[in-house]
Order: sequence, then C-alpha cells, then structure tokens
Amino acid sequence: MRSTIMATLAGLTLTVFMLPSTWALDDEAEAAKEEGMQLWGIHQWEKMQPPLEIAAESGDVEAMYYLGEANRLLSRGLSQAALDWYHQAAQHGDPHAMLRLFDGGACELGDVCPENGDDWPQAALELTLPKAEAGDPEAMAALYDIYYYVEEPDEDEAMKWLQRAAEAGHVESMNLLGEIARNDEECYPNETERLEAAEPWFRKAAEAGYAPAMNNIAAVLSNLERNEGAWEWMTKASEAGHINGRRWVAACNIVPEEQGRDLCRSAAKPDPAKGWAIVLAIKQEVPNTYSTATLERYREKISPEQRDEGEEMMDEWLYREPPLSYFPKKFGP
Repeated sequence: MRSTIMATLAGLTLTVFMLPSTWALDDEAEAAKEEGMQLWGIHQWEKMQPPLEIAAESGDVEAMYYLGEANRLLSRGLSQAALDWYHQAAQHGDPHAMLRLFDGGACELGDVCPENGDDWPQAALELTLPKAEAGDPEAMAALYDIYYYVEEPDEDEAMKWLQRAAEAGHVESMNLLGEIARNDEECYPNETERLEAAEPWFRKAAEAGYAPAMNNIAAVLSNLERNEGAWEWMTKASEAGHINGRRWVAACNIVPEEQGRDLCRSAAKPDPAKGWAIVLAIKQEVPNTYSTATLERYREKISPEQRDEGEEMMDEWLYREPPLSYFPKKFGP
C-alpha cells in the first residue's frame, strides 16, 4: 500500500494554478456545478465528475475538492486522481483539501508539500485562522477540523471555534454540536439527558432550514416520545429533500404498524397509494435506495388497485425541488 501511495504521489503535478478562487462562474459552469453537487448528494460519485470538471476548469475550488472526494470514495482510498484534485483545491486555499493531503502522506511520501513548509495542517491553520478571526463562519467551522490535525491537537480550541461558528449562524456547526451532545456519554450518562442536550442545537439548525437537523430533531423527539413534534419535523425534512424524511413519509403510508413505528401514530390516516407513489419516485430518482426485499414487502401490503393509483401519482413526487439528498458532510469518512 505504501509503495502504491508513493507512486501515486510522485505522479502529481506540482504546477501552481493561477485561477483566482473567487472567479465567478458563467451560467454554463454554474449549472454544471449544481448538477454535479446534486449527484454528490445521492452518492453518484462517477456521474458527478463530468459536470463538476466543467466548474473546476472554470476555477471553482469547491468543485475541485469534491472531485477529490469522489475519486477517493470510488477507489476506497487515495488515488492519483483524488490527490491531484485535492492538491489543486489546496493550492487555492481549501483547508479540508489540505487535511486530505495530510491524511495521504502527500508531503512525507511524495514531496507534495505546502509552498512554505512541510506541514499541511499548519498551512491550513495559518490560512484559515485570520479569516475566522475576521468573522468568516465557514472558516470558524473549518477550524474545528483543523485543530484536531495540528501537531498538538487542541480539543478546547476546536470546540471554541465550532461554538463560535454556530453562534454566527453556521447551520452545519449547529447540527454538529447537537450530534456531539447526543453522543456525549461522559457529560450526559443518561440517554434522556443526551437527547435533551442535543435538541436545542438541532432545533436551531432545523428552524434555519437545514434538512439534516430536521431529520435529527425528528429522531430525538421520537426517542423522547414526543411523536407529534417528531412527525412534524420528519415531514419538513421530506419537504426539504432529505431522503430519510421522504422514506418515512412513504413507510407511514404503507406499513405504519411495522417495527413499533410510534412516529407514524401522529401521521395522517395511511394512504397506501400515496406511499407507493413516493416509493416509486424515490426508486427512480435515487437508485439503490430500497432493497429488493423492502420493495417486495411494500408491494405485498398494497392492493393492485392501490399500486395502479400510486403509479399514476408518481410524477407528483418525482424530481421535486429541492432535489432528494443524503446531505453528506463535506469532510466525512
């Protein structure tokens, strides 16, 4: 594995790209980026690359980074293509691309180093900290990740900047604070305490329109047996394009009695035809969402007449705005 990485890194271009990271995209490139990011949202890592390449070639740094992510995920590790895109994004100042290069040992193994040193996390810190101190919420949020990568990781400093990002209105940071509280068994030994600590952050992000937080607060409220509020937020998650929310709407219309679905008790009266229409739309819009076994189980619960009605209704649920997404994190696994 080490020799493969070394060979990969040796092949990276060291050319410094001169395209400015703030160069506005033209209409064609902007549309291509939007298409690519929609495909990223449903894990279509091969299909997303051609449109994102159009945006990247027009100077879009975010597109460069996500092309790196797509190639890394497809290869289940760091490939030459992934590292090349990360390097381009890093040269334009993307701190998460710098952290990916560090993960791959780019400087140590392949001499793909920052311009003024050999430490990608430190380069990310030096670039990002002034922006955060100047009030940039995205930079504040990035510092949370960066402070775990520097030579002497500083959890307190990471959490300080995450909190500041959330207070500055960064919805992803609000949601992450909720996730941290929900999983913090040290501070909150009792599960109910963890859920209650997470709820305010999820609610704040959800009320700001962030679909993953809508999904998260629905789960928290359901576990707290506050099913009416849970169903309200799960419905909103569906309307905001969250795949899990849309799947729950379908399930509560087809099999509300299965698996102790307390959440479904606050839903409207089941409408199997509507549920089937949603299932068919999800299946077409987001491939591989449902297993064959799940589809068959749903089919058995619905009469032939209801299935026919659902097929006629499918277009009402297909390719809605906003489009369906898993909302994967920028700096995920």
